[in-house]
Amino acid sequence: MPNRSFSLGQMSQSLRRLALLLGIGLAYYLAAKLGLRFAYIDRNVTTVWPPTGIALAAFVLYGYRVWPAIFGGALLANITTSGAVLPSLGIAVGNTVEGLLGAYLVNRFARGGRVFDRVRDIFRFTLLAALISTTVAATLGVAALVLSGERSFAEAGRVWLTWWLGDAVGDIVFAPALILWIGVKPAPQWSSRQVLEAVAAGIATAAVTFAIFGGVFPERHYALTVLLWPVLIWVAFRFGPRESATTILIVSIVSILQTKRGYGPFARLSPSESFVLLQVWTGITAVTSLVLAAVVAAQRDIQGTWRELAVTDPLTGLANHRQLVQALEAEIKRSRRTAQPLAVVLLDLDGLKQINDRHGHLAGSLAIRRVAEALLGSCRATDTAARFGGDEFALVLPETGEAAAWHVARGVVDRLATDAEKPNLSISVGVAVYPGHGETVEALLNAADVALYETKERRKSRSAGLAP
Repeated sequence: MPNRSFSLGQMSQSLRRLALLLGIGLAYYLAAKLGLRFAYIDRNVTTVWPPTGIALAAFVLYGYRVWPAIFGGALLANITTSGAVLPSLGIAVGNTVEGLLGAYLVNRFARGGRVFDRVRDIFRFTLLAALISTTVAATLGVAALVLSGERSFAEAGRVWLTWWLGDAVGDIVFAPALILWIGVKPAPQWSSRQVLEAVAAGIATAAVTFAIFGGVFPERHYALTVLLWPVLIWVAFRFGPRESATTILIVSIVSILQTKRGYGPFARLSPSESFVLLQVWTGITAVTSLVLAAVVAAQRDIQGTWRELAVTDPLTGLANHRQLVQALEAEIKRSRRTAQPLAVVLLDLDGLKQINDRHGHLAGSLAIRRVAEALLGSCRATDTAARFGGDEFALVLPETGEAAAWHVARGVVDRLATDAEKPNLSISVGVAVYPGHGETVEALLNAADVALYETKERRKSRSAGLAP
């Protein structure tokens, strides 16, 4: 029976891998056939080549083992286009090696699937994957065409440049969207308002791009392309790299289709030259937009960290004194409205100085963290656990009376008593309840502090044998 289960597991895994390879190969083939519709200088050479981005994303996301899908898709697309077997083999090898090299460089030097999180990694992606690795397919592909007699040696330079540009822009435009949407990051959890804004941004992107490339303006000025930047800035600031990459994808698709129809600022020249200019503009716009989105996202993360540090104790992760006061003020107001009790528990770690002197300050820091863990393990999601001072802690317990507050405090004491780590820890506890012990933040904290030190004095008296 175990062998049968193992065989079924292996079969299921093999079927999933086969489905993955077939899916990637089909996507590559369809994208290749679509891109070859824009081949003007040779039936195998185009400045519009989405398969490069598909191959790079597949290798980054699923590993190098998916190479048969890329090779098979490239070979089938070229054979069905030209009918020549040997040149198609050379081109397929170039396309596969290009994707493998690009993925290796991204994984090695630009953090793989997280390449679009940081500006420096985006520049590395552009240089290593889009500009350097794409020379492989262009070189091998042109060599295959020249050696087979499809193209003359004198035409090799022009064909190579067109080939390389198509592959480079394919990486820059298509790979980011695929990596960011299929990669390791979770899908965005948007509110209905954010969904509406995202739809509006997508419609605005398509509309503005169509206005620029759709013949709305009788004179085809290159300067009109700046009309797109307010939309790109909007998306970068309101969303993130994933949505910016999607916006560029929309821009690329609309502009390519309209330029093919003879519209837009780049359609003044021959089709081949028009698409060269268009792809250069698209590549530069895409990189700039991704960099802007990464900068905005990084700044947003920094601001979030600052906000967290402003209300969080860095050693324990508990609320700090400022957040404790704010939480207590809010709970006092709520208790006034609801007439429900509110308890404040102060806890003091006994003998922290002796722990530092005997075991070192690292042991003292670990002792403070152990108390914090005991607090978090004893309170509810609605409670606020805070580090009140150096060795003092606090719990704000909404809708809790004095007896229940002492029960929570004893739970913290018991957790520390059963803690197997060394040195052994003990804490002193004081409890105050609103409104009986005070009606302001200061009054409650003072009352709890007095109760805490009364507990300490009773403990000292018992230790000295003075208590019955």
